Amino acid sequence: MSEKAMVLCSGGVDSTTCLALAIEKHGKENVCALSIYYGQKHVKEIQAAKAVLEYYGIEGTSLDLTPVFAYSDCSLLSHSTEDIPEESYAEQLAQRGGKPVTTYVPFRNGLFLSAAASVALSKNCSVIYYGAHHDDAAGNAYPDCSEEFVNAMNHSIVLGSGGDVRIDAPFVRWNKAQIVAEGLRLHVPYELTWSCYEGGDKPCGKCGTCLDRIRAFEANGVTDPAMR
Repeated sequence: MSEKAMVLCSGGVDSTTCLALAIEKHGKENVCALSIYYGQKHVKEIQAAKAVLEYYGIEGTSLDLTPVFAYSDCSLLSHSTEDIPEESYAEQLAQRGGKPVTTYVPFRNGLFLSAAASVALSKNCSVIYYGAHHDDAAGNAYPDCSEEFVNAMNHSIVLGSGGDVRIDAPFVRWNKAQIVAEGLRLHVPYELTWSCYEGGDKPCGKCGTCLDRIRAFEANGVTDPAMR
C-alpha cells in the first residue's frame, strides 16, 4: 500500500515545488494539501494555492488560524500598523541586530506543522511535506525555517503521533535558486504562484520575498514568470 502524503501549500515557490516533488514520489492519488489562513494582509497566496491545486487536480483542505495571531503586530498581518519593509532580508537583519525580521509571524510554522500533524493523522497521511529552506533561516530571519527547528518539530510530531506521522523538509539545506532549478525540472507552473507580501495586481518587486524570488530565477537564467 502506497504511503499518503500531505503538503503544506501556501501558493508560493517553495511549497508548490514541494507539492510537485511529493506527486513525483508518491503519485497524485496519494497526495493531499493543507492551506492555512492566518490573517495575512491579502488573500492572494490562498488564491494561488487553490489555482495550483486545481492545476494538479489535488484535494485541498484549509484552516483559519487567524485568532492565534490576533495579539501580534507582525507587518504581514491585516490588523498590523507596521509597514512591510522594502529591502532584502540581509539589510533588515543588519538593522535588527540578529533578531527575526518584522515579517516573521510568531511561531507560525510551528503552529502550522502541529495543525498539519492533526489533520494528517485524520486523513491517514504518514508524511507532511514542508518547504522551508536555508535562505529563510539564514541569519535568524525566520528561525522556524531552520534545520534545527525542523528536526525538533519532527521529533515531537513522531513522538506525539506514536510514530505514525513525520516531517519531510527536502529543501531545508537548499537555497531558493536550487529550489527553482528543481521546480524547472518538474515543470512547476510558477506562473500560478504568488510570493509577494503585498496584495497588488502584480508583485511589488521590492519586499524581501520578491527580491529573493527574482534572484532565484535569475540564477537559473530564467525570468520570474510573476514579473513578466
